[in-house]
Amino acid sequence: MATCYTLSINNFSSIISIIVLILVINPIQIESSGKSKKKTIPNGPVINVTKYLSFPDFNQNKNPRIHQDINLLGSAIFSDQKSCIQIPPEDTTNLRHLAGRAIHSSPIRLFDPLTETPASFSTTFSFQFNTTTTNTSNPTDTNGGGSGGSGLTFIIVPDEFTVGRPGPWLGMLNDVCDDEYKAIGIEFDTRKNPEFGDPNDNHVGINLASIVSSTTINASELGIFLKDGSVHRAWVNYDGPNRFIDVRLGADTETYPEKPAFSGPLDLSPFLKEYMFVGFSASTGNFTQIHNVLSWNFTATSQASLRVPSIETCESKIILEEKISHRKTPSSFLIFLAVMVLVLVVLLNLYFNGKRKERNAHGNGVVLPEKKQRPRPPNKPRLFTIAEVHSATWSFNESQVLGSDSRGTTYKGVILNGCQVAVKRFSARFLGSSGLDRRRLGKEINGVSKIRHPNLVPIRGWCFDGREVIVVYDYLPNGSLDRWLFGVGVLPWTRRLKVVKDVADSLSYLHSKELAHKNVKTSSVFLDVSFRAVLGDYGFVLDSAESRRFESAVSQKADVFDFGIFVLEVVAGRTRSSDPSDPGGMDLLSLAWGKHETDEKAKVVDRRMGSVLNMDQAVRVLEIGLLCTLNENKGRPTMEEVVEFLCWEKPVPELPPSRPVSLFPYNSMTGLCAGYSCASFK
Repeated sequence: MATCYTLSINNFSSIISIIVLILVINPIQIESSGKSKKKTIPNGPVINVTKYLSFPDFNQNKNPRIHQDINLLGSAIFSDQKSCIQIPPEDTTNLRHLAGRAIHSSPIRLFDPLTETPASFSTTFSFQFNTTTTNTSNPTDTNGGGSGGSGLTFIIVPDEFTVGRPGPWLGMLNDVCDDEYKAIGIEFDTRKNPEFGDPNDNHVGINLASIVSSTTINASELGIFLKDGSVHRAWVNYDGPNRFIDVRLGADTETYPEKPAFSGPLDLSPFLKEYMFVGFSASTGNFTQIHNVLSWNFTATSQASLRVPSIETCESKIILEEKISHRKTPSSFLIFLAVMVLVLVVLLNLYFNGKRKERNAHGNGVVLPEKKQRPRPPNKPRLFTIAEVHSATWSFNESQVLGSDSRGTTYKGVILNGCQVAVKRFSARFLGSSGLDRRRLGKEINGVSKIRHPNLVPIRGWCFDGREVIVVYDYLPNGSLDRWLFGVGVLPWTRRLKVVKDVADSLSYLHSKELAHKNVKTSSVFLDVSFRAVLGDYGFVLDSAESRRFESAVSQKADVFDFGIFVLEVVAGRTRSSDPSDPGGMDLLSLAWGKHETDEKAKVVDRRMGSVLNMDQAVRVLEIGLLCTLNENKGRPTMEEVVEFLCWEKPVPELPPSRPVSLFPYNSMTGLCAGYSCASFK
């Protein structure tokens, strides 16, 4: 009797605790309109996240890491002679209509999404404009001034790949930038463009997602003439919590100008994402000049709220608070109704426990101790119910679709603990055509989910329900590589080489565990917040595999072949299939082998990467890609060997002088050929 009564009291206490917890976590703020609104209160301390950059100069000999720290796009170079960034290079034959960018390679936290507060930052840089003699051959200038290019801009942009238009666009924006392209610029303009509202050819402007300045400052009033050939220095200080900016301009001395060029309120929050890239852009038009950035310091401080993890949090340590989905707080009436329902449940619980007590007193039943459940470690992959997946993806709503292919559709979702996930839902057609063995598939997914590597997307769980087969991955906000490689912007060569190495490392690790990916392509490679490449979207299902060892051996060789095609796509900047607009065009593999036979492999390399491209490296990586497409018994390397080739630890074997007769990744007797990899070659 006492045992049963204690059990009911424990239940009652637990329910009351839940009620109190709900009321504590969901405080109600009644507004004058009569509506209720939940006020988000961070449950951890607030800290400052600080990022500091310092470049006294840009000499490659003094700073060998400069190429890793700064990404150069378009017509931007490092000048060892002047120890500066130059846009465009002064030794270029034709300096007209060029644009370039120099962007710090790592993103910087400039916005706190929890409090919607922009970061505070300060930057100072010295620069110099050198007018060239090519202006004398240009047409008559009708906009004022007979010399000078377009100018230089300090920019804050959402990516490190986009290059803006030349001329008056200052390399900041281009036609393909959509309306939601968040960009901030402080321009030092030496051309007067009346169509953009420029006051003269010697002004400073603050640009907010537009080439038309929201604020302009006449530099002549400060005694500064931007194109006089002297070195100038700019100071920009922004107070994020108070939304206040201070811009100063003077000579390149240690003296801080007393009078600001502009000082006043400015809210940058509508134009900021949580992580942004900072750097410089410049351009030329009909009139040209060399834009030199001689030194640069940058400091940013942003606020972040910490929270203590539980078994339902995204990480097993204290992490920065990420974006929280805002849900409407129930009204006070609904809370009252919920409390009354819970009280009724408690009373019913007490009543039925009393009945059980009487039965147990007569020996009709035995009270069993409650089974204790072992706590599940955080982030351990688990089985999701179909109801959880439906809830996370809004019942597979079309608005949540991230992408689709022949295997299925991927949705963006949010699970109950607030973590964002990517949900891959395999199509019934694909599963039916692959002769699905659910038991084998389950073992394979479970095996891969235990693998952890910096360049592999973690599997958060899976779902088998009826005919549904679903895999849940961690969500990566920067999307898949194909979006950056074939879409807006141009990936610089240093970033492409890093992507190839990252994917090679991940495949080598998978193969060392006797596993295979089975779906290597640009849409299966994702970029994390620091733009590191991680491989996800596993293939899992493969036909006619009778044994794991046989399947693993065949699949790993197929992975190497597909990796070779992936490398060609990254180097060439084009898809593996032929261009639909060119009826006589060849697929990428045929094109690459054809250029190899004529010793013109450099023509396959994506020329959009500009002057900073290391052509020798690009050709070598292209050769490694072709090597991976050789026949299995005629020189195709393992992924371990490929990693050694890419790290320059091992010489790359010489390719055959002409294309092999067949390039099938699998033996045709196994029945494993599918899609592009097994297409017939002419």
